[in-house]
Amino acid sequence: MDKVTRLVSENGLVLFSKSSCCLCYALKILFQEIGVTPTVHELDQDPEGREMERALMRSGCNTPVPAVFIGGKLVGSTNEVMSLHLSGGLIPLLRPYQSISN
Repeated sequence: MDKVTRLVSENGLVLFSKSSCCLCYALKILFQEIGVTPTVHELDQDPEGREMERALMRSGCNTPVPAVFIGGKLVGSTNEVMSLHLSGGLIPLLRPYQSISN
């Protein structure tokens, strides 16, 4: 949990992912299209990945990946992020993290 907490507190937009996860890939593309670059942490490439998965589940994630945190707060997985985006609520949350060129 300490590593998850540290990563979330040190970065404004964090995506916990697995390199083989198609839903994680979809969120990466969405963020790219919006013009933000999340800190992506691939759990399957981290020796502490399994413990981090358990920590994410304890923090309230329904599934360990994808898990999105914005401004230190858990937004959720693909369903929650896409619902937020379709309702118009995602871009205002991401505005502080957009590149200046957008």
